[in-house]
Amino acid sequence: MEYKQIKPRKIYEEVAEAILDMIKKGEIKPGQKLDSVQQLAENFKVGRAAIREALSALRAMGIVEMKQGEGTFVKEFDPMTFTLPLSTAALMNMEDVEHLLEVRKILEVGAAFAAATKRTDKDLQAMQFALNEMKGNLDDEELGEKADWLFHMAIASASQNPILVSLMNNVAGMIVETMRETRKIWLYSQQVTAEKIFREHEAIFKAIERKNADEAQHLMLVHLTDVENVLKKHHLAQIKTGT
Repeated sequence: MEYKQIKPRKIYEEVAEAILDMIKKGEIKPGQKLDSVQQLAENFKVGRAAIREALSALRAMGIVEMKQGEGTFVKEFDPMTFTLPLSTAALMNMEDVEHLLEVRKILEVGAAFAAATKRTDKDLQAMQFALNEMKGNLDDEELGEKADWLFHMAIASASQNPILVSLMNNVAGMIVETMRETRKIWLYSQQVTAEKIFREHEAIFKAIERKNADEAQHLMLVHLTDVENVLKKHHLAQIKTGT
């Protein structure tokens, strides 16, 4: 008999689950403002840092939104939001991550192929802008992540398929979180440099620019497979060290 491995949970994960559960039960209504970070910390009897991390995870999932100077509000109810597991990259187990990467391959490899056949000059400009942002911020982790996502969305837009773009937007929060996690692992372990990440994206762009659909989808598949392998290797290392 095989038993599912029990993964120790961090405090903010417990807080995020608790808040989501309150929303599901109707104890917190869509559109309602949450208590302040300080008040939530007192209510849950945890540190403010754990509350902030929990709210960031819920925001990445599209469950709450933070309004400057006003506070954090629960977004209007979307049935699809609550049928999905609570899983941004911060809350995902490896199986969840593998499922997300499978979705990315299905969406983005096809998007690269379609973009190479349908892209316009305006689409190329959008991709080039994102690449320029990546190249100009090789030493800035946060801006590099944003440029990375802009590039992938520019490719989706170049497919000229609004349904594909909508699907990408629906999983945007989770994709961005996995991008962030992958870049950290890559860069901190010195397995790859920000320059190499940029070159991989640039190669995809050039294939799309040349309208070489087969090469574009191949390069995108290689890129996403690299992401998958990095995360799997990191996960296995964590299991071995017990972290």
